[in-house]
Amino acid sequence: MDDPPRYRPADSTASPRFSGPRTFMRLPHTKATDDVDAAIVGIPTDDAVSFRSGARFGPEAVRSASVLLRPYSPDLEVDLSETLSVVDYGDAPTVPGYLELTLERVAEFLAPLHREAVVPICVGGDHSIALAELRAAAKAHGPLALVLLDSHADVWDSYFGVRYFHGTVFRRAVEEGLVDPSVSTMAGMRGTLYSESDRYEPGRLGFDVIEWAEMSELAPEDFGTRVLERAGSAPVFVSFDIDFVDPAYAPGTGTPEVGGPTSGEALAYLRSLAGLKLVAADCVEVSPPYDAGGVTAWLAATVCHELLGLTVLGRP
Repeated sequence: MDDPPRYRPADSTASPRFSGPRTFMRLPHTKATDDVDAAIVGIPTDDAVSFRSGARFGPEAVRSASVLLRPYSPDLEVDLSETLSVVDYGDAPTVPGYLELTLERVAEFLAPLHREAVVPICVGGDHSIALAELRAAAKAHGPLALVLLDSHADVWDSYFGVRYFHGTVFRRAVEEGLVDPSVSTMAGMRGTLYSESDRYEPGRLGFDVIEWAEMSELAPEDFGTRVLERAGSAPVFVSFDIDFVDPAYAPGTGTPEVGGPTSGEALAYLRSLAGLKLVAADCVEVSPPYDAGGVTAWLAATVCHELLGLTVLGRP
C-alpha cells in the first residue's frame, strides 16, 4: 500500500473549520517542494484592472471560503487527501503600482515549483497574473496549451495605450511563445465589444474559440472531448476567470458580463476537462468588495478544488 501524502488538509472532524490560520482548505503553509504534488499560490494584485478593483483581496477571500471544502470530490471521484500532497505556498511578492515588475517577481516566485514538478494552482488577483504564470511554466515545459474559461478573450493589443493589462495578457503570451494557439481553446466569450474585429481576433491568432452562444448548446462531455482532442499530449494551463460565470451567481468581479453559465454549469464544463496534462492553473478576478454574501469566493474555492482534482486525473 502506498504511503499517504505527506501534506494534507487538517481534519475538520477533530478541530472546527473556523479555527486556525486561513490557509486553503486548512493545508499546511510551507515553502517546501519535496514530496509536494501541488501548491496553492496567492497572487494579490489588481493594478491591471479596467473597471472595478479589489481583486488584490481575492486570495484572502478564497482561502477563507475554502475551509468549507472537504477532500473528496464525488463528481470527479477523487480524494485529494489520499492522492495528492498539497501545500499552501503563501502569496507571491507583488509591487503595487508597478505591474511589469510584479510579473517578473511572480514568475521568479513560481519557478522553483516548476523545477520540482509541483503544479501551482494560483488564486488571483486580476488576469494579468497569467502572463507571469505562463512565463514560469513555459520555461520548464515549453509552449503550453491554453484552456481559457472566460467571458473575454483578453487578446487586445493595448488598453489605454498600455501593452500590459488584464485585457492583453494572451496576445502577449502568444507573442512571447508561451502558448501554442494551435492546441489551445478559449470558451465562454460573450458581451459587447468595441468593434466586430474584436470578435474574430482570437481566431486570427489561431485559437479555437467557443463563444458562449455555441458553448451553451454543448453538453459538458462534448465540450471536454473537443478541448482534449485539440490539446492532445501537450502540457496544459487552465485559466478560469470568475467572470466566465453569470454575475447572478458570481457578482464579486471587476468586469461582469451577463448571460453566462450558472455556477453548476460552469463546474460541469470544468470537470469535463479530466484527462488534460495539467501543469499549471489559476482562478482569477475575484473581487471581495463586490461579493455580497461571499458567494463568488465560495465558487472560486470550489473551482480550485476541482483544479486539484484535474491535477490528479491528468497524471501519467
